[in-house]
Amino acid sequence: MDNLKLDGLRPLLQYGALAVIGLALIRNIMRDSKDKTPIVGSSGFSSYWGAWKFILDAPNIIQEGYNRYPEGIFRVPRLYRWEYIVCGPKLVKEVGNTPENVLSFYAGVEEVREFKHTMGRAIADNPYHQQTVRTSLTRNLHARFPDVRDEIICSFNDVLQLQGSAWTSLPVLPTTMSIVARVSNRLFVGLPLCRNEEYLANNIRHTIDVVRSGTIISNDETVTRRVVGPLISNKEKSNARALNFLGPLLEERLAKERELGPDWDGKPNDLISWLLELAEGEQRTPLDLVLRILGTNMAAIHTSSMAFTHAIFDLTMHPEHLLPMREEAERVVREEGWTKAALNNMIKIDSFLRESQRLNPTGPLVMQRRVVSKDGFRFSDGTVLPQGAFLSVAARPAHYDPSNYENPAAFDGFRFARERAEHISHYDPTDSQDIFKKHMISVGVDHLPFGTGKHACPGRFFAATELKAMLAHLVINYDVRAEVEGVRPPDMNFGTVTTPSATGRVLFRKRQ
Repeated sequence: MDNLKLDGLRPLLQYGALAVIGLALIRNIMRDSKDKTPIVGSSGFSSYWGAWKFILDAPNIIQEGYNRYPEGIFRVPRLYRWEYIVCGPKLVKEVGNTPENVLSFYAGVEEVREFKHTMGRAIADNPYHQQTVRTSLTRNLHARFPDVRDEIICSFNDVLQLQGSAWTSLPVLPTTMSIVARVSNRLFVGLPLCRNEEYLANNIRHTIDVVRSGTIISNDETVTRRVVGPLISNKEKSNARALNFLGPLLEERLAKERELGPDWDGKPNDLISWLLELAEGEQRTPLDLVLRILGTNMAAIHTSSMAFTHAIFDLTMHPEHLLPMREEAERVVREEGWTKAALNNMIKIDSFLRESQRLNPTGPLVMQRRVVSKDGFRFSDGTVLPQGAFLSVAARPAHYDPSNYENPAAFDGFRFARERAEHISHYDPTDSQDIFKKHMISVGVDHLPFGTGKHACPGRFFAATELKAMLAHLVINYDVRAEVEGVRPPDMNFGTVTTPSATGRVLFRKRQ
């Protein structure tokens, strides 16, 4: 009987699904007829084919649009909406400088990552932990650098497990994720939990799941996300596992505060303490704090592990950079020791990482925003986007634009080191505007790995410190080379997400 009922309902469900798709298609076509913003790709009924093509070939489609409208705005079809893509320094600045109540950064990130489904509604509704990253984490980098350094040494030894002088082939992305997770959690939760393999594995799985499921969910119609989201997200399992590890520690911290006050003697200088300084009401519960710790881990592991993986691949493809970076790092450490301040004088390492980021962004688009003002938003070129429109900035094309960089497609690891030396030779200490703006942490309309403007990545100071310290440690203590000379493992692209090869391997050995 139940099967008969199901068979009877199946045609209704099929017709219902077709009706939803049809209505969405008609709605988008009607909007299309009124919108004069140029289209790259298909329009009308064929825009749905164009949307699937975009998922498979987004970098090339975006590059085509940038070539046609390098100082303007174009749009591309997505499955259930249009995405407006902003190009050129002037318009990119306007995106970066427009306030949250007009162009919403948080609504844009939610559209891409679907945090309410992938991490929890508390993260989506009040991401106060980002303020912790912007202030407390950045402010304490100098004081906590000895711990960062110690964890880099230990994690490289434990994860690489190199013996003698033999070359060992290792998968780069999983290796860097393990190292980054350990180093980051030394600051987040401290010893001994930062070395607990099950705890770290849960953070890494959670990071992968948020990116994977967020990408899938964001390609669905808004209505169907409520159904699809819970089905493909593993957030409940990730949260429960994290609570098992963190719950006792968080309960202990909360009890200490209740008993001794917020500034008790011996209070650890870590992410948990920094979160408790800002948390209020229901935010001061173990589960809510776990969500914040998982969210901070996701951001740190995702961005830094990909950046370090790309840097290692670039080093194997351009091995002539290794010896100069090694000599620089050894000289600086000999003169200043292993300190955060010493990293500022590792100019070649800073330049190498910035160049690697330039050529290997996390995707072709950055600075996602949603228009939230009821009046819409008007760009200086006259383009008007209505309330609800979704927009992004073309990053990769700007990084490869010959008007921004000489020989832009070539990897030149010391490009910015030379520019810094040139700047120093003409530096005017009496001019307050004479500031070098091409450090790894520097943001601008021609260098967008961290975005630019009001919502430039607040974690970039920690990421740069971590990555520079890790690369310096690598070049001083290890040799690396490509598994197949001259062959770099290919990146993976899905829609607007680009990641380094998950299986690509590199040969490591202890320095001879």
